[in-house]
Amino acid sequence: MSASIPKELHLLLDSVGALIVFQEKGASWAGVLAFSSEDKAREFCRTSNLDAAEVAAISTTDPEAVATLIASIKRRAIRNVLLDLDYKTGACTQIDFEGGSFGTAVPRQFTPPHHH
Repeated sequence: MSASIPKELHLLLDSVGALIVFQEKGASWAGVLAFSSEDKAREFCRTSNLDAAEVAAISTTDPEAVATLIASIKRRAIRNVLLDLDYKTGACTQIDFEGGSFGTAVPRQFTPPHHH
């Protein structure tokens, strides 16, 4: 079953304006962290202690903007978007790239971090 892709993605940027990605331990590919709302993005930063400098939004209904984004991140060994990653549970929606657009969106489960 395919999940739906929101009309807008909220991306986390670091202090130099680079997209923040998530790479599972031992994986050769990473995913761009994206959220369906700015509130969800800020909540992820709070719960994960991530120091994101800003949140930028992109319209998923603008094919040119999406193609530009995907082209720029494919060079960095990034294969997909991880939508609404829950830091505590590891649950999210993985959106793969198909050419210069978003493809299938499917539920994904990462191993949540261990709290000591």
